[in-house]
Amino acid sequence: MDFTAKTFAGLEGVLSNELKAIGAKNIEAGRRVVTFSGDKRLLYKANLSLRTALRVLVPIKSFKVSNIEDVYIGVRSIEWDTIFPVEKTFLIEQTIYSDIVSNTRFATYKAKDAIADYFNEKYGKRPNVSVANPDIFINLHISNNNCTVSLDSSGEPLYKRGYRVAQTLAPMNEVLAAGLVLLSGWDGKSNFMDPMCGSGTIAIEAALIARNIAPGIFRKHFAFEEWNDFDADLLDELYNDDSSEVEFKHKIYASDINRAAVDTARKNIAAASVSKNIELTVSDFMELTPPPSPLCIVTNPPYGERIKADMEKLYSAMGSTLKHKYTDTTCHIISSSREGFNALGLKPSSSLKLFNGEIECEYRTYRIFGGKFRDFKKSQTNKNCNYPSKQPSKPRK
Repeated sequence: MDFTAKTFAGLEGVLSNELKAIGAKNIEAGRRVVTFSGDKRLLYKANLSLRTALRVLVPIKSFKVSNIEDVYIGVRSIEWDTIFPVEKTFLIEQTIYSDIVSNTRFATYKAKDAIADYFNEKYGKRPNVSVANPDIFINLHISNNNCTVSLDSSGEPLYKRGYRVAQTLAPMNEVLAAGLVLLSGWDGKSNFMDPMCGSGTIAIEAALIARNIAPGIFRKHFAFEEWNDFDADLLDELYNDDSSEVEFKHKIYASDINRAAVDTARKNIAAASVSKNIELTVSDFMELTPPPSPLCIVTNPPYGERIKADMEKLYSAMGSTLKHKYTDTTCHIISSSREGFNALGLKPSSSLKLFNGEIECEYRTYRIFGGKFRDFKKSQTNKNCNYPSKQPSKPRK
């Protein structure tokens, strides 16, 4: 079968490596998507294991459209009762980039009517649409005159891991947090730190990566469980297989100056069952005692909320702290603040454009060293935490 995994812009390479690691074939990265092929086992495993996928789609029909009626005809031609029974509820979500079908709401109505009419003609009754809690998720994608109808095997987006029991005002998306850790190249063979941890998402995702715990095991449900061909035994087998989990022999250090944020992080860390791997404190980064090196730092400092002077003061203090207290460290910072980056006073070794929600950000890497840069370069041969120059590192099996 062919599948499509959706992700955030900038994480396509990381997701491709994840797919390769779980045995996917014919992997092709596009813009915010990666297509691949495999069997039902791989589909279930993708939903359980992928850290940087938002959802996994199963295309069931593609056709050309020249007007809105072609959407109805194409969707009506699908044998829907082979996919789900009439008693199930469904929801259609659409992504449309087309001058031919410019009214996205009308296109969705047409697709909904086509499914209802299919069941009505065959059974004399139709499935209901549910916006709040549907059984079946259907994706309608129209680009120019190409229409693809897919089943969404995930249902709720995969960033909804299931371990977040509390949150701060603007928590980081779990998929982005995992992507930041994987992009850093950190492999769990050294200490890790997030000194501005907020609700703890980066630290939790780092712990799951270090122990190779599948992020989907916290979920209670996937949409494919409502399909006619659902194999409960196969899902149970994959869900209960912990043979690939590993022991993490180092420590993840997480802290925040905000006590309420740390209290929130503590609840989420406990819900994710990684408390023994994360040392959590209420601390100002500039006053912390650095953990043992080698050390990888990944952090998401404040940006866009404070006045410019406060922002520059914060980043300047961060840069000074990194330079004088964190030698033999690789620090990865995501921020949208150009003034903040300038105030750091450090030269990045690499930079990547990413989005934190709707905010365009840069993800910069800083290699902190003591002494001369020439000597530092000679010492980098065997480091554990290096920013990948071309393709992101594979997650550890």
